[in-house]
This record gives sequence, structure tokens and C-alpha cells, in this order.
Amino acid sequence: MARSCPRPLQPAMLLGSPSFPSAIAWSDDNLIAVSSGHLVTILRPDLPFGPRGVIKVSPTEPLQVGFVERKDLLSGCLLPIALYRDDKPVARSISWSPLGMATNSGCLISVCTSDGNVKIYRPPFCDYCAEWIEVVDITKRLFEYFQCTAFQGTGIASLDQYDKNASDQTNSMDKHNEKLSRKKDENHLLPLISADQYASRSAILCSLVVSWSPLLHITSEFYPVCRSVSLLAVGGKSGIISLWRFHPPDCYTVEDREVPTTVQFAGLLQAHNSWVTTISWLLFSLDSSNPQILLASGSSDGRVKIWLADINKLLKSSEVDLTSFSLMKEVITVNAVPVSVLSATVHIEYPSKILLAIGKVSGSFEIWLCDIYSREFDKLGSYDAHDFVVTGLVWAFGGRFLYSCSQDNLVRSWILHENCINEVTLFSEMTHDSSISISRDAFDSCFGVAVSPGNLVIATVHCFDVEKLHRMYEGRVLKAAIEYFWIGGLQVNMRLKSPFSCYIEENSSFLEEELTCWETNIIWSLNQYQCYDKPLVLWDIIASLLAFKDNNSKYAEHILIRWISSSFLQLQMDLPPEKVLSAVSSSLSDIPSRLLHLLNIICRRVMLADMDADQITGINKGVQKLEKVCPAMEKQVTNWIEILLSSERELRQRLVGFSFSAFRTSMSNTETPSQPGSWYPVGLAEMEQWIAFNQEHLRDQLKFIASEVTHENRSLTSRCETCSFCSASVPFESPEFGFCQGEHFSGGDAKPHRLLRCLVSMQVCPITPLWYCVCCNRSGFRLAPEPLFRMSSFHLDSDSSTISNSHAISSKPLCPFCGILLQRRQPDFLLSPTPV
Repeated sequence: MARSCPRPLQPAMLLGSPSFPSAIAWSDDNLIAVSSGHLVTILRPDLPFGPRGVIKVSPTEPLQVGFVERKDLLSGCLLPIALYRDDKPVARSISWSPLGMATNSGCLISVCTSDGNVKIYRPPFCDYCAEWIEVVDITKRLFEYFQCTAFQGTGIASLDQYDKNASDQTNSMDKHNEKLSRKKDENHLLPLISADQYASRSAILCSLVVSWSPLLHITSEFYPVCRSVSLLAVGGKSGIISLWRFHPPDCYTVEDREVPTTVQFAGLLQAHNSWVTTISWLLFSLDSSNPQILLASGSSDGRVKIWLADINKLLKSSEVDLTSFSLMKEVITVNAVPVSVLSATVHIEYPSKILLAIGKVSGSFEIWLCDIYSREFDKLGSYDAHDFVVTGLVWAFGGRFLYSCSQDNLVRSWILHENCINEVTLFSEMTHDSSISISRDAFDSCFGVAVSPGNLVIATVHCFDVEKLHRMYEGRVLKAAIEYFWIGGLQVNMRLKSPFSCYIEENSSFLEEELTCWETNIIWSLNQYQCYDKPLVLWDIIASLLAFKDNNSKYAEHILIRWISSSFLQLQMDLPPEKVLSAVSSSLSDIPSRLLHLLNIICRRVMLADMDADQITGINKGVQKLEKVCPAMEKQVTNWIEILLSSERELRQRLVGFSFSAFRTSMSNTETPSQPGSWYPVGLAEMEQWIAFNQEHLRDQLKFIASEVTHENRSLTSRCETCSFCSASVPFESPEFGFCQGEHFSGGDAKPHRLLRCLVSMQVCPITPLWYCVCCNRSGFRLAPEPLFRMSSFHLDSDSSTISNSHAISSKPLCPFCGILLQRRQPDFLLSPTPV
């Protein structure tokens, strides 16, 4: 048993059994989905017995592709269709979209069922239910396209007209259902076709696997702010992969449930001549200005192909070009063993090289290394890892580790060292809930493996052997379980020098080598989040640090100090924690906003985890003294509280400065009309008062810009806010909350109301659904602009900000102080993501 693992994660029990490979998927907002029989179960990894979301798989009416003669029903090509009697379809393939595709800025999920249908679902963020909401039926959209082209191959000539019609259609399900009902009346007009044609059409419409691409960004000379698009690939029995272009909503909401999902048909790719069994996307960038994307596909005939996509043709052209994908390499050409799973990643040491893992039905997997520059493919090896079909493959830590699982119930861990794969022991500390007395020996098979956003945890899904369960109390209810493994302590290099010898005596259960590996992997995970395009989901990092802090607070703090020294100060030497934090506090203006967000999350959720948000706010205002809030830890937390408050004040200065600079730009540029979705600064009167209260902490550049704007627009200071409950005036005293002047009764008593202030504009929040930050517990109804989160330092030069401000759009609903995704605050009995 691993002696350096953080606290165990409880397994989660499921009511349905998975039946197909890759049955588990981990989303970018820290939700886990499992295709468990006729249900897709969605849950949080930290609450195995908490609230869940569900997607129910129900039978659908077969699509009317034509009529055949009765005598043709006995032909060989139609026998499988004629004998098909499965009236209880199950979930076959699932895939999460990137963050920001749903109308509440969360993730969409695509579900492919065993009867070949593909549908897209969104979270029920404002519906107060557990069942996820269907937004798009991909199979019906594909059927409509082939109706327009009369099933004539790809139908390039008719495709543009279809794409225009599809883009003009509303995504309302009511109108879509009305259109389908009209088509039922026209079934008698369907043509009489041959058996081969009927089988071919059915195969084209029968989907087997779905996979979302990473976010692809569109920039242009006339629109310098990035717009994002994600592609959904759907592979079917005919060997064709259909591609669908999904756009994020123009604006995000936590109260409007009728916002349509924007999707366009992007084309067809004849990838194989047999069933497409697995698809994997990979986005890589040899230089920041030229990102490229690969599509790897595997089939039932054993072939594996790698396609290079032309992003410009895919995203910028309104027409469909079949040359958007070019075949880069057919890795496996002749092999009788079907491919079950694929996993691709960029090599951690060589950004121009790609690692591809190919799992097969025979139980073996292959590893290939591809050099993008030379387009050379090298087979690193073939490994007979399992006795049955490989049902899951996933890379972790930039290709340093590979995890495989199989229907033989084994989960194996592999390390890549000098282009060679070697097996390493996979440890687990799985202690079950006292109310569940199920042994791991009852597991019968494994149907997938997924890695957490921070790469410190993997999750697997296992079916139960019913014969080993109590038939009355367990066998009737429990069908499968999700099991978790901490992988942050796996040893990458035994020759690493450990700096933690001083901590071994305090906690003898930790091995020196394992502590070194935890430190290496945690810092590697934190460094990955310096890229703005990677969503801030630090749940596994925070959980591991908290566990180490409970056992040995010096060790956890030492890891964070080393990370701050290398990432913030570029120091490789060991300094006392006080000097490191002091140096960071004095250089906050030169630190990128993304690093400040990481620092704030670590301060709040790890080093100040024993203090709630109101206590920290009270200290910030001077209402509460530190010795009263946390007397036992005063010396330990003082430095972390000071750096948290200084960092948040720095971020607020950037927000206020950006707002005043944008307002000044909009005043001088009267020719640019406001566009839908554009960002415009609000709350300038409250911001001016905040500047007046914090003169001693503010930078001269901010004071100058604010004074320049308020001098030209004296009306900013004349605005007076009123209480949402009693219409009394609300003076500005704090950016976090305000108290009204009170409602006066006949007795003369006043009852002031405590009102929340918007975390962006500092205005009093209305009584409506608000955006909520689960990290700092702030709320708001305004969103911060996109460029604010990409700032590399406190710099408000008027020349450089004119362009960015005039084109600034409302970003994803991100917290300006934590950088994590804002969400609607849900009751405890409903599922909501927990990025921290």
C-alpha cells in the first residue's frame, strides 16, 4: 500500500453496468460521466454518494430511409437489420465537450447509444432537476442532410444549401418535432430501393463512437479577440466520420433555459471501409501562431489512420471542403484484430513529437512515436498487457505515464523511459464506506480509465460479479463501481535528489523517494495551468496538498514555496518562506493575472483552508483581528493572509484600471457602434469611491487615469444606489457588501439590509440569479472582459489598450480574483461542478 498517498477517495456505486470500452470520461469542469447501461451517470469525484445527474437512454423510432421488397428482407445484407430486436438500447460511447460550450459556460456531453443514435445534452443549471437536457439530435440532423443529397455520397453540390438551411433553423425542440411529424405523413412517398441501398443507408446513419476536439481559436485582422469552436467527430458503421462545428454561446446565462445551441454540419470524412471503433483528437502547437490538430481513427479491420486537419478550412470557410483533412499516416495497414481504443498526447520533452497508444480487442496495445517535422513514425513496441479486450488507455503527465485497463479486470500502469515502456506498480488506498461491505474481489471486469484535470488521480469503472454479491441486498441494486487511484506518488526517476529528508522523522509513514515524486508531479501540474487556455480546475491538486498539510504542514508549505520561487521569481535556490512571500508581495505588478489566480486559490483553499471567506473579508476591512479569528495559527497564516489580500487588491486594480481605460477609449471613439456581446464598463462611480478609500495602496497610473475620466465626467459621482428590499439608500463602504440606511418604523428603529455587491462592478446586486464563485464565495451579475485574464502585468498604456478595449467582449464567466468558472449556486441536493 502506498505510504505517501493522500486520503483515500471513496468508490462510487452505480445502478447500471457498462458494456463498451471507454465507458468513463472526466470533464474539464471536474465531473465524471459513466455510460452505465441504459443510464449515463454524472457525478462529482469528491462526493461519491452525493447528488448525481442522469441521462436516460430510451428507444427511438427507426429512421425511414426507404422501402424494400418483402422478399429482400431475407437477403444477407438485411438479415442483421431484420433480426434486430433490442428494445432497450444502452449508452455505447460518451464524450465531454471543452469548457464553455454550454449556455451556462459548462460542458456539453455527447451520447451515442447502441442503436446508433447520437444526442447532445446540457446540464440542468436552471431547471432544478437531475436529468440533463437534450439540445441537439445529431442523428436526425445527419438524416436531414442525406435527404437533401438523396444519399449520394458526400453530396458536395447540395451541401452548401443544406448548411444554409440548417443554420437558419432554430434549435428549438418544439419546432424540430413539428417538422418530424410532417415527415411521417410523407412516408408513403419514400422511394423503393434495393436491399444493398437500404443496408448502406442504415450503416451510414448508425453511429458507433463520438469524440469532441479541443477548443480551436479563430483570430483575424478585423476581429483580434479569439473566438472558439469545437468539432464533434461521429464515427459510424460505414467507415464515415461526420464532423459538426459547435460554437460557444454569444453570451452566457444562469437563468435563460431557451438559449439555442449553435451547431453546423462541417463535412464527411471517408476514414475507413469498415466500422469506425474509436476516435482521438490532439491539438498541438509547434509555435504559438500556428496550432495544428490531428485526428486519429481506428476501425474494426485493425487499421489506424492519422489525419492532419487544416484549421483555416475547417473554421473560417462557410463552405465544406473535403480537403480539410489529409491522410498523414496509416499506422497499421493490415491487421485482423479490431482496434478498441486510442490515446494520443504530445511528448513532454519533445513538443514536435506525438505519442500514440493503440489498444486492441486481443488484449495487446502498441506505442507509436511520430515526429511532426519529418513525419516519421516509429513503433516503440507491442505489449501483450491483457488477456481480453483493452477497454481503456490514457496518458498522464505529458506522456510520462500510460494507464491501461481491460475486460480482464486489470488496471496496469506503465512508465515511458527513453522510448521504452516499462510497467510500474499501481498503488491504491481504497477504504470503503462503513455501510458498504463490498470487496474489490467482487469486481468482474473493467471498462475504462480516465485521468483528472490535474493528472494526480485516475478513475476506473468496474462491473460486479453478481455471484459474489449478496443477491438480496447487493445484487439487485449494485451493478458497477467507480474506483479511484492516486498517481502523484509514482516514481518517475529514482535518481532524483530528495530535498525532504528533514520531514521524514516527523511522519515516518512517508518514503523519501515518494515525497520527491509528489513534489515533482504537483509542481508539474501547477505549471500546466500557467497557460490561459487550460481551465483552472485544481481539485486533485488541492485535495492532495490538504492531505499532506493535515499530516505535515511544513511539507505542503515547502512544496508551494518551491513552486512560487521557480514560477513567480525564477529562483532555483531555497530561501526562507518569509523572504519568498515578501519578494512576491513586492513584485505583484509584474506577475501575470493567471499566476495571481493560481496563488489566490492556493492561499484560500490550502494554506487558509481553516478560515472562511467572511473571516478573510473581515480581516481585510479591519473589522476582525487575526488573533481572534485563528489564535493558534497566527504566526503561520499571517504571511499567507497578507499575500492573498495584496494579490486580490492587485487584481482589483487591474479590473478598475481596465474599466476606466475602456471608458476613456469609448468616449474618444464615437464611430464604433456597440455590438451584441461587446463589453462595456459599468460601476465607475463605485470604482471611484473604492479608489478614494485605498489611495495608499494604489499605483499612480491608476490614480491618473481615474482622475482624468472623472474630471471629464463629473456625473459619475452623482449616482446613489438604493436597497432592493426597502428602496433606502446604500452608501459605499466595502467592495464586498453594503448596508442600506434602514427602514424606519413608527418606533424609530432601523433595520438595515445586508446586500451583496457585484464582484466585477462593485454595484449592489439585484434579487435575481447571480454568478457565484465557489472559491472566494463572491457573487455578481456582471462579467469581466476577456483581456483582463490575459494581462501579463499591470500595464494600462493608452495606445495598446485602445485596440483591445474597443474589441473587448464579455469573456466566459470567470472570477476576476480566482480565475475559475462562475456558476449558479445550487441547493445541496443538486449536482454542481467543484473546480477547487
